[in-house]
Amino acid sequence: MTLYGKALESRLPDSLLVDHFADEAVLKIDYDFSRLKVDTNLGVGLAIRAKTLDVRVQDFLARNPDAIVLHLGCGLDTRIFRVDPPQGVDWFDVDYPEVIELRRKLYPSRDHCHLVASSVTEPGWLAQVPRNRPAIVVAEGLTPYLPADEGPRLFARLVSHLASGELMFDAYSRFGLKLLRLNPTIKATGAQVHWAIDDPHELELAIPKLRFVEDISAYKPEHAARMGWSAKLFIRLWRHIPALRKVGRLLRYRF
Repeated sequence: MTLYGKALESRLPDSLLVDHFADEAVLKIDYDFSRLKVDTNLGVGLAIRAKTLDVRVQDFLARNPDAIVLHLGCGLDTRIFRVDPPQGVDWFDVDYPEVIELRRKLYPSRDHCHLVASSVTEPGWLAQVPRNRPAIVVAEGLTPYLPADEGPRLFARLVSHLASGELMFDAYSRFGLKLLRLNPTIKATGAQVHWAIDDPHELELAIPKLRFVEDISAYKPEHAARMGWSAKLFIRLWRHIPALRKVGRLLRYRF
C-alpha cells in the first residue's frame, strides 16, 4: 500500500519524493495494485509523511556522520536511497524474512546497508547493531500494527541497547485507530491495528530514558495544496481542531 502510494506520488510533475526506486519496484511486482484502492490523495499524504521523516534523518546524520540508522518495519520503502547517507553511516533495514527476500530482488545492494530478516519484536536481531554510536530509529507505518504491550517493550529494548539518539514514528489515538479500521485501503490489506497513543508523554512514563521532543506537523499548507478538495477540507479542520490533530501524528523523542 505505502509502496504504491509513493510510486503514484513520484509520477506527479511536482513530486516531493521523486522516488524512482518505488516506481520501478511497482512495475516489477506481479500484483494488481488497484485492489488496494490507493488514490492520489493518499499517495500525496504518504509522500508528505515520508519526506518529513527523511528530512529529520538527514538533519540527524549531518550532525552525526558516524551514526547508525535503524529503519524498523521497513517494508519496501526506499528511504536509504532517498536519504543517501554518507559513507560513515551504518543503515539497518529490519522486517520479516519474506519482506527482506523481496527487497533483495527489487533493490540494488549498497555498502553499509544491513538487511535484517526478523520481526522487529524479536529481541535477538539487536545483537547485530553497534551499541556505542549515536542512532536514529525510524518506524514509519509500524506502531499501530504492534500489539499494545509489545510496542513499549520494543522501544525499551532499543534505548537500553543504544548509547544515545532519537526515535521517530507515526502514532494514532484511540479515535485514530477507529478511523484506520474504517479506511477502505487498510481494510483491503486485511491488516489489524492495536496500539494507540493518546498522550506522547505516556511513553516517558513507561520508558524513563525517553524524552519527548516534538509533535511534528507533517501537513504544511503548500503540501496540502496538492491534494483534492476533500483532503484539503480535512487538513484544514485537522489544523484547527485539537482532537483531530491527535488522530495521527509524527512523534519525536531523544534518549
